[in-house]
Amino acid sequence: MRKNIGLIIGREFRERVYKKSFIITTIVMPLLMILLSAAPTLIMEYADSETRQITVVDESNIIAPRLASNKDVAFIISNNDIATTLVATSQDEANFGVLHIGKDIIENPNNARLYTTSSSSLMLEEEIASQIEDVIESERLKAYNIENIAEILDKVKASVHLTTLRTDKDEESAASSAIASSIIGLILGFLLYFILVIYGAMVMQSVIEEKSSRILEVMVSTVKPFEMLMGKILGVALVAAVQIAVWGVLLIVCSAVIMPAFMPDNILDSVQQVQGGADAALLATQQNIDPEMLTALSSILNTGHIAMIFAMVLLFTMGGFLLYSSLYAAVGASVDQAQDAQQLTAPITIPIIIAFVVTMMIMKDPNSPIVFWCSMIPFTSPIVMVARIPSGIPAWEIATSLVVLYATFVLCVWGAAKIYKIGIFMHGSKPTLRDLWRWLKN
Repeated sequence: MRKNIGLIIGREFRERVYKKSFIITTIVMPLLMILLSAAPTLIMEYADSETRQITVVDESNIIAPRLASNKDVAFIISNNDIATTLVATSQDEANFGVLHIGKDIIENPNNARLYTTSSSSLMLEEEIASQIEDVIESERLKAYNIENIAEILDKVKASVHLTTLRTDKDEESAASSAIASSIIGLILGFLLYFILVIYGAMVMQSVIEEKSSRILEVMVSTVKPFEMLMGKILGVALVAAVQIAVWGVLLIVCSAVIMPAFMPDNILDSVQQVQGGADAALLATQQNIDPEMLTALSSILNTGHIAMIFAMVLLFTMGGFLLYSSLYAAVGASVDQAQDAQQLTAPITIPIIIAFVVTMMIMKDPNSPIVFWCSMIPFTSPIVMVARIPSGIPAWEIATSLVVLYATFVLCVWGAAKIYKIGIFMHGSKPTLRDLWRWLKN
């Protein structure tokens, strides 16, 4: 039996890994994810919009003189009334709009109108509103007749950056970044969601094609259906494992070599000190760096931490893939065409979608009851637990989730094999969930 399963694993593995599409996807996917994550920043950096000229009609004579022009908006003060200004500027192509400020703007901050000749933008409106708000607040403070009120407020202002230290572990306390952990967890959960769906459907499609061509009926004369099922599942699982391993190596290389090479020396030195146990808040103050960014970088550039996370990802990916692939294979053996499988795959995809939705709740609380139990239930744990791991959850939770996951896989592959054995010989009829249950009991 081992020899037969090994041959099938080798066939499934070579059939997919030696394709150019696999090689391209494995290398291009991480690069594409990096580009997509950096795209918004690059767009904001290089896609400079033209300066909008705004004519200001200020009946209060308080706001307009204190509006500051910048690269986004240029203010021009008009001494005419609003009606005359609107008519005068309507033929001026260089003028984007007219800002009308009412006489009682200090008492009534909503008495401001922006008339535009074309579509406005949220950023432009926020910029104008922000400047008006600053002037109104300044004027209201003057009513209290306190000397140097602006200087006093400037000195009173405080910005708190909370440094979080884990004390619930055996090792020495270290700073942790909730933002970095949440983002890494969401990315990994999102990645695993697609792996389960795409590779699971790949197994199902492969079984359907072989069944339609009657190849399986020939193969089962020399190989048992259980051996066929296990070989196919393990072969495709090995393909997924190779792809994740390659991504893990690329990420570790990026964390250990590429990112440090492009970082300023003072920031890199501060990151290394934080990794060594230094106070992130104190270092950030000395270097004039955002403490949260410094803590996040110390996590991202910790290659040992990244390697541990990907090792866990690999274990949960394999467990989740083996579990769902056995179910997809059973569905594939039950139908003749992919279109007929939609009704049967719905119960399989629902837990995957639920797991993906629950990962969104991890940013709020990675230890909430619903998140905890979904990370233990085997049909949702591969995605949810992987998304929780960067938050530093207890080792016993990870171990328990893995044991339950792989034990459930053994039960599912046993049941799937019974359906597979009957389904591959069924042609011309569309089975229902009741039919699958009857095959399972036989």
